[in-house]
Amino acid sequence: MTNPYDNYQSPFSWRYASPEMRSLWSENYKRRLWRKIWVALAQVQSEFGLFPSEMVTELATHVNEIDVEAAIEIESQIHHDLMAELKVFAAQCPNAGGILHMGATSMDIEDNADALRQLSAMDLILVKLGELLLAFADRIEETVNIPVIAFTHLQPAEPTTLGYRFAFHAQDILGDWQNLKQIRDSICGKGFKGAVGTGAAFGELVELNQLDQFEQRLSEILDLQFFPITHQTYPRKQDLSILNALSALGASLYKFAFDLRILQSPPIGELSEPFAKQQVGSSAMPFKRNPINSEKIDSLARQLSLYPQIAWQNAANSLLERTLDDSANRRTILPESFLITDELLKVSLKLIKGLNVNQDAIKRNLETYAPFAMTERIMMVAGKKGANRQEMHELLRQHALVAWEAIQRGQPNPLIQNLQKEPVLQNWISPEEIQQLSELNTYVGFAKERAKTLVEEIRSQIQ
Repeated sequence: MTNPYDNYQSPFSWRYASPEMRSLWSENYKRRLWRKIWVALAQVQSEFGLFPSEMVTELATHVNEIDVEAAIEIESQIHHDLMAELKVFAAQCPNAGGILHMGATSMDIEDNADALRQLSAMDLILVKLGELLLAFADRIEETVNIPVIAFTHLQPAEPTTLGYRFAFHAQDILGDWQNLKQIRDSICGKGFKGAVGTGAAFGELVELNQLDQFEQRLSEILDLQFFPITHQTYPRKQDLSILNALSALGASLYKFAFDLRILQSPPIGELSEPFAKQQVGSSAMPFKRNPINSEKIDSLARQLSLYPQIAWQNAANSLLERTLDDSANRRTILPESFLITDELLKVSLKLIKGLNVNQDAIKRNLETYAPFAMTERIMMVAGKKGANRQEMHELLRQHALVAWEAIQRGQPNPLIQNLQKEPVLQNWISPEEIQQLSELNTYVGFAKERAKTLVEEIRSQIQ
């Protein structure tokens, strides 16, 4: 027997994604779906009087007897994977094999199977996405009152709270959950419409005026809604819509991971990934604690972002009633989009649950940078009392430059103390008022309240 590791192995076969998601996109599962659809077709044709029910029973008895090796051997000769599986299935059903696939074209089977797989995969994604959102809600509650220095342009800005920062990510992810749920509920199969989507072949088997009832019955058995109009395939814009939604979720998780990578860097050091006792950060530098999980998220999300471009090409370039130039790439972009998303959610859940919060680093950064943010607040109060806004701005800017020089020399930030001694400023604000205005917890706006409101919204929608 050939060692499987002598051939190329996809990382998605063993390294990334959950066993449940891998199983959905396995060769065995796909072929079971094909057979399930063939049996459903035969059942409805039997109900319309074309075949005796005993033949359907025989087909159902052998529906799970997948023999991939036998199908591959036949495919090597006929160069058609679905027909090869059909021949294997038919051979296993000596009495009923001849009724299989009656009136159908390949895409009546394959596109419906793809839609069913995407529905099941979407259900897995939505469950895990819900778990992630609830974990974010817990984190927001735990950290909603912790002030941190915010950054714009990667430069210290004004205070926010750690919970509000988490809420920003959670708000995006909640939007992704809502979008994915809506798209999941709109997924359709091709139905049973034959070679160019007109249903002509099935019209030869049952009365033309019964085709709506015929397809509706199949829709009920498969628990799958169908597009009313197709060509040989279902509209490839559906793939684009699904992959766009997954990619959008990838963008949300990418930003979360990217921000974490920045905040874990020692000069900031406020957050860090969970780090196992036996975990090795670097083969060369034993001291390293690299953010490998965040980097994995960003690496895979970057790959996910490209797949909608291929789906766009498939939708736009499917000429007339169909071309086959989407077939090969759909064998990878569909499963890998879901497999990547599954891995992204698994790792993101691990991160948000195990995230380390360094309170000492948060305090250090606030003491160093938060006084600068208070200059805006002081300027607003002075202006409210009648001071010239432009003059105040220049005065505060000059003091800020002096304070920056002190920080760069490794000294504590002297800004608040210097402002308390500034005679021009004292015409409008007393030293005691300046001290009061420098209190961080009173200068985070509505951050705490809005973060708490988002937590309530997440729990009301997910639980």
